[in-house]
Order: sequence, then C-alpha cells, then structure tokens
Amino acid sequence: MAELVFVGCYTGDAGNGTGITTFSRSPSGELGEVGALPLESPSWLVQHPSLPVLYAANELSAGGVTALAIAPSGTLSVLGTAETGGADPCHLAVTPDGRFLVCANYSGGSLAVFSLSPSGALLSRTALVRHSGSGPVSDRQEAAHVHMVVPSPDGSIVSAVDLGTDEIRSYTLTSSGGLEPLAVSALPPGTGPRQLVRRPGTDLAYVVGELAGTLVTVREPSPGAFEVVSTTASTCSPPSGPNLAAHVELTGSRLYVSNRGPDCVTEFALDDAAAVTDQPCGANPRHFALVDGTCYVAAQSEDAITAFTLTASGEAELRYYPTGSPTFVLPVSLH
Repeated sequence: MAELVFVGCYTGDAGNGTGITTFSRSPSGELGEVGALPLESPSWLVQHPSLPVLYAANELSAGGVTALAIAPSGTLSVLGTAETGGADPCHLAVTPDGRFLVCANYSGGSLAVFSLSPSGALLSRTALVRHSGSGPVSDRQEAAHVHMVVPSPDGSIVSAVDLGTDEIRSYTLTSSGGLEPLAVSALPPGTGPRQLVRRPGTDLAYVVGELAGTLVTVREPSPGAFEVVSTTASTCSPPSGPNLAAHVELTGSRLYVSNRGPDCVTEFALDDAAAVTDQPCGANPRHFALVDGTCYVAAQSEDAITAFTLTASGEAELRYYPTGSPTFVLPVSLH
C-alpha cells in the first residue's frame, strides 16, 4: 500500500509554488518528493470519499475547481475543470455519498455546488448562493467572505462559515443539488470565523475565529443551527501581536489549531476544555494533517512542509521538506 502526501500551494503573483507536489511517506514518517503537476494556485485539496479522484480549488480572481485522477502509481492527471462562480475559492468538500462537490468562494462571498458523475468527474454547477453583510473589522469584514462549506454527516445540510459577516449560514441540499436556506447562526462580532468541525457523537462543534484569534465552542441543537457555548484563546499564551488562527483538526478527545503570528500548532484537551501546549511549526502555518502521531504543517512562508511528532511537552524537533508556498497537506493511502 503506497502512502502519499499531496501538497497544494500558491503560484504566480500569490506565491512561488508550481502546483500539486506529491511526496511519498515512509513507515517512519519521512517525506520524499516524487513528482509535481503544474496547476494554478491549488490552495485546497479534497479526495473523493470512495474513488481515486482529487479536487483542487484554484484560488484565483476567476475562481475554478479542477478534478484530478490518481493513478495507481500516484501520478495525477486532469479530468476536467469548472468555474466556481466567484473569486478566490478557498475550500472544497464532497458529500458523503460522493454525488456533490461544494465550494466556498472567499472574495466572491458565495458558495457553489457541483454535481459529480459516478466516476467522480465534474458534471455541472447546480447551485450558487451569494451572501451579503459585513462585520466590525473594517479591513477584513467589509463584505461577505465564505471561508468554508461543511456538509452534515448525512450530507443533507451544507453549513457555510462566513468570515465577513460573523455567521454560519446553513442550507438544505436538495436531491438535485440545490440549496434552500435553513438557518442563520450569529457568532461574536469580530470573530471572523474561518473553519468549523463537528465532534462526532455529540451536538458540539468548534469554530476557529481567524480575526479574533479564538476557538469558539458551539452547540447544534437542531441540524444546521448553532449556539455559542464558550470562547477561548486559540493558543496557550495569547501573543502580544496579531494572530490569524487558521486550520482546525479533531481527533478523539484532542483538537489542534494552527496559529499564524505565534506560528504554532496548539493542542486542546476537549474534555478539560483547556489548551495543553503550543508546538512551534514554522512560519505562517496554514493547513496541517495528522498521520500516525505526526503532524505535517503547510508552513507557507517557510516554503516547506514541517513535521513533528505529537508529544505531551510540545517540544518535538521539527523536520523540513522544502516546497514553494505550501497551503495544504493531503495524506492519501493507495491500495
């Protein structure tokens, strides 16, 4: 079984990457570059739930999404592309049944839905919904900025996290790929929500507040509707300067958040509702992935994937794997 890691990046004026870089991952967790596919700013990647197919968000002013086939060797090839209907798409998700791809257009302030063929190819855009509104942080919340779209566990609801309006807007996803308004949930003004992750087996979820540097615990009393439970700093020791909290991962009773400014990944013990440790991880950490006790971080301004072993002390040695302007880390096992 081949263990691969696909890395997305910024290209052109946005960064010095080249496209999607493929690394092999050894049993000890070391990475080795094995190939690259030129592609414009594939800043977010997602794998189809049951097929060897990837989707990349091309974060451009003329937003696009690219479908890619993964060969048994790990080589990527383009299956097709589509316009997202909004500028700077920054997040993608596939519904659990593999029928639809949903997309967040950051600058466009919108979310889009695409139907997928049984082979995973892009068929057509079935919905496009634009948000309106603003928030108190004038330079970042002058308009709606959809940063993430999260399908519910059964795929019947899509929740859009809007950094610009401090809201989570949820929609019913119809059988034909349409979006029908369901609920609007307000977060504390100036939060700048970036991402949301549900805790399985509970009605709790966690929201990263990029602009406030916070982790917001919310409850979902009814599907798609969220209520704020508590708010805490997204690091153990809030920095004196700016902190743009970025990605969140949940595994078991532990939650991890990347923080840009203090440049660390912070571990939280959810059962104790407390931050445990800050692990230095390189400059400008965006997305990261946890694999077999190792954290792989897209350290954008480091021009490298950094890796460290998860430890209780938060003092693990960093390993560096050079790659231009990385933004996303996607581990994949090929059978």
